[in-house]
Amino acid sequence: MNAAELLGPNGPLAEQIPGFAPRLSQRQMAEAVAAALDSNGTLIVEAGTGTGKTYAYLVPALLAGLRVIISTGTRHLQDQLYEQDLPVVRRALAIPVRVALLKGRSNYLCLYRLQGTEENGRLGTREQVAELRRIRTWANRTRHGDIAELSNVPETSLIWPRVTSTVDNCLGQDCPRLNDCFLAKARREALAADVLVINHHLFCADMALKETTGFAELLPGAEAFVLDEAHQLPEIASHFFGKSLSGRQLSELARDTVVEQLRDAADFVGLRQRAEALEPAVATLREALGLADRRAPWREIADLPAVQEALTAVSGALDRLREALKEAAQRSRGLENCYRRGEDLEQRLALLTGKESNPDSVRWFETRGRGFTLSLTPLDIAQTFQGRVEAQPGAWIFTSATLAVGEAFEHFSARLGLHDYEALRLDSPFDFARNTLLYHPPGLPDPSSPHFTMALMEAVLPVLAASRGRAFLLFTSYRALREATELLLGRFEYPLLVQGQRPKAALLREFRELGNAVLLGTASFWEGVDVRGEALSCVVIDRLPFAAPGDPVMQARIESLRQRGEDPFLSYQLPQAVITLKQGVGRLIRDVTDRGVLVLGDPRLTTKSYGRVFLNSLPPMPRTRNLERVNAFFAS
Repeated sequence: MNAAELLGPNGPLAEQIPGFAPRLSQRQMAEAVAAALDSNGTLIVEAGTGTGKTYAYLVPALLAGLRVIISTGTRHLQDQLYEQDLPVVRRALAIPVRVALLKGRSNYLCLYRLQGTEENGRLGTREQVAELRRIRTWANRTRHGDIAELSNVPETSLIWPRVTSTVDNCLGQDCPRLNDCFLAKARREALAADVLVINHHLFCADMALKETTGFAELLPGAEAFVLDEAHQLPEIASHFFGKSLSGRQLSELARDTVVEQLRDAADFVGLRQRAEALEPAVATLREALGLADRRAPWREIADLPAVQEALTAVSGALDRLREALKEAAQRSRGLENCYRRGEDLEQRLALLTGKESNPDSVRWFETRGRGFTLSLTPLDIAQTFQGRVEAQPGAWIFTSATLAVGEAFEHFSARLGLHDYEALRLDSPFDFARNTLLYHPPGLPDPSSPHFTMALMEAVLPVLAASRGRAFLLFTSYRALREATELLLGRFEYPLLVQGQRPKAALLREFRELGNAVLLGTASFWEGVDVRGEALSCVVIDRLPFAAPGDPVMQARIESLRQRGEDPFLSYQLPQAVITLKQGVGRLIRDVTDRGVLVLGDPRLTTKSYGRVFLNSLPPMPRTRNLERVNAFFAS
């Protein structure tokens, strides 16, 4: 049997999976993937919701007899692929394929740093002390050291950076705990695997390492690459092909130096004093960047006296620490590592805040809470990414539910520099014509109006009454989310869940369990969220998701496109917004029996000529402006 036949009604997957429904689009995708693997070709596939794209690429990937790297968008999807989908296909095909899972190093417990943190004992709160004890108890029994295993220490806990490593502070081959290293073990298993599951952050980090050092840890051994959720790749790759420096990195250098000084240079009191002097300088720079959360071009604040003064203080403190570390470096591998990190951070600080600028990149800063990040982002990674693909012979498959604008893939392919490729667009097999309704509330003001969110919520209330809750309300900004929350409080009988009240996973679990809740969310709920069944029967999207015009990277890209004679709106802003809208719409129908109403509040869909581009990219939903049709849909 070939890949398509294996996915047919008489194939082994139909025997393995209860309720397996053979789908023509799934078999078509499997045939295209098999052909690309056989010819070392490049394939771009948009597979609409319900195609079953995971099985459509796993079956031919396991049959091909090649070393395959599969990369997906998030750690959650990575775990699902490795723990649920791959075992099913392996059992069905009965093929002895070695598989492995590999995450970024910060996902694994570092025993060396755990020991140093325990010895140092300088933790901020009692809760962190308790969390450290839980981590030690778990460390004594875990086989893999994957921090996702430990559910009673939150992912957001400040203890995790103390007991995990980064590319900056990892001692690598010089680590005294190398023989017990969870990351080293995971990498050995990865290098021995026939099929390796990673995520895009690790994939792009490996690509960037090849770009800067000429050496990549994962890619050379692979013969085929499957990149799922590929719509995320351009932005993630832009980050990894750029440079950044955070206040947290500077503070961690100071803290790690103190740990290493206590361990191997207790007599060098001056080293500790210089390390401790760096942290207040970093805090002063955070204040100088402005108290509010902000994301803006570096040039807007670069010449402010307070910023210049704070930068001088950080640079001076970092330089004095680096001098002391140079003297102490010979005492231990840990101190030598801190010295190298100090040199690297000093160079990055100069690059990100100096006078020189490159027209092909943008320097910008972001402040959030008590932290800040300085960044340099390339405006166009197409040539770099294309170079990495061409340097790595093999098959390349890019797939997602949202890659095309209308019928075309030019926007996605151009951003990654892909030229010689086959393209396939497969519609969702779900019956949108029968099971959905697209509602445009009439009479809403322009989205720029200060009254827009209020008007939209008034229009949405009768829809929520008809749907009996069971709704996602998706917003393009936190400001609109907060305003809508205030407007809806006490206005209906259904439970109201709001992003930020609890972790995302907890909110989704409660939403499913309640069965009649209304959940309000922003960007993180637009994709990667799967709620099947009646619990989610309505999705409301407030505005067309054009990227914020004030975003510094967006500003710079727009200006660069203008200088090249292109229309930034048509060539970049509009296609990006179409793909993002398709992600949000994709939350509504997740299974063949799902039914629901999509509410698109933005009147520009019908008043602007470009509205047709959005509508033509959506599944074929019946459309109405009549609330009575919405009531009738839910009543039926």
